[in-house]
Amino acid sequence: MTPPPVPALSETATALSILSILLVPLAIAGLSLINSGLGRSRSAAHSMLASLCVMAVASVAYFICGFSWQGFMGQPAHVFTAAGREWNWIAAEPFFLRAIKLDGSPASLAAWLGILGVGLAAIIPLGAGADRWRLGASCGSTALLAGWTYPLFAHWVWGGGWLAQLGSNCGLGRGFVDAGGSSSIQTLGGLTALAIALILGPRRGKYTLEGMPTAIPGHNAVLVMFGGLLALAGWTGLNTAGAILFAGAEPGSVALIAVNTMLAAAGAALATALITRLRFGKPDASLSSNGWVSGLAASSAACAFVAPAAALAIGLVAGALVPVAVECCELRLAVDDPVGAISVHAVGGIWGVMAVGLFARFPPGALDAAAGPLRGSGSSDSGQWLAQLVGVATLVGFVLPLTYGLNWILNRVYPQRVAVEGERQGMDLYELGAGAYPEFLTHTDEFTQH
Repeated sequence: MTPPPVPALSETATALSILSILLVPLAIAGLSLINSGLGRSRSAAHSMLASLCVMAVASVAYFICGFSWQGFMGQPAHVFTAAGREWNWIAAEPFFLRAIKLDGSPASLAAWLGILGVGLAAIIPLGAGADRWRLGASCGSTALLAGWTYPLFAHWVWGGGWLAQLGSNCGLGRGFVDAGGSSSIQTLGGLTALAIALILGPRRGKYTLEGMPTAIPGHNAVLVMFGGLLALAGWTGLNTAGAILFAGAEPGSVALIAVNTMLAAAGAALATALITRLRFGKPDASLSSNGWVSGLAASSAACAFVAPAAALAIGLVAGALVPVAVECCELRLAVDDPVGAISVHAVGGIWGVMAVGLFARFPPGALDAAAGPLRGSGSSDSGQWLAQLVGVATLVGFVLPLTYGLNWILNRVYPQRVAVEGERQGMDLYELGAGAYPEFLTHTDEFTQH
């Protein structure tokens, strides 16, 4: 099936998209620094190298077959018929980007943004597997994510797939809406992080014999907070490019998108700092940084369609959820997530997706230009929250079991957790042969309780 073609972007929109996409690697760099800073010093170099390798594997896998499954609106796709309606479920593009002319067309810009978006999603699970996830295993897991899981869901959201069709086929608002990737990048990456954390198990020394979690502080808070500042610039570019390419946002909305992204991050950081100040007597630096990133993750879905006051409210809720989610993961579920990737990206992303149904106000014609008849039309947005809920249910009920199952199979073929000696010695020395800080003492497990 070949849907009707999507209108070409204006010169201004094309230029803004290119400039915005150029900023996205800063988000990747920011998350890499956060992952490294919140891990142990004896695994810092391993964490950064894993980020480079994961980004490389994600790019190659997405180039080979990922974009073939994701596609772009108006491009060929496979459909099935149910209840008398046609539903688009996967793209039908040739492998190796052979059908895309890399000439600045909307499809070529979407492919470029997709390479960076899938890389960003693949960086997120590295935080949950910090200090114990083998380098080769993380690369294998990334190949599965970039080659299948991410492009499949991204097609449903951004490629004119069945989630986007909920508006035209079921009358649910404008269909599932996610301008900048709260679902396809943040939540998908966070749920993959949950799968990895469950498969790997907790770090040695994380839980006492009675099952109580112990604190294992990150080794460099400065890296963590600097990473958060870099992420702001990257997220501004990600949200702007995504809104223009996938949601049909006008070039003039770039100021609104940038302001909303900043306010969501600011509100989240302040909310987390205040909550930790009230609970612990002093604000927690690492949790506040996580709150900042959670606000960014939540901002993406509705960045072009909410007022600044609503963006601030979205950020405040995202920041308030972080300490609750972190405590729930560690204490209630016994899931060891050193960086808080699950709480930040999965929980924050899900809240951002649902916030579209609560706060978004779509101007006439919004999204219609992005997907033609695949979206709902008109001024009524009734049922939008239900379309968003269907997307969240798909992530939790289908994507999470899928990514867990794929990584479970990989773990049977190629064990993902490092040997006990490697974790005790440190990932840097065990897998790389050299530490990140050769002139300084890095502690081993003799300094922790078991």
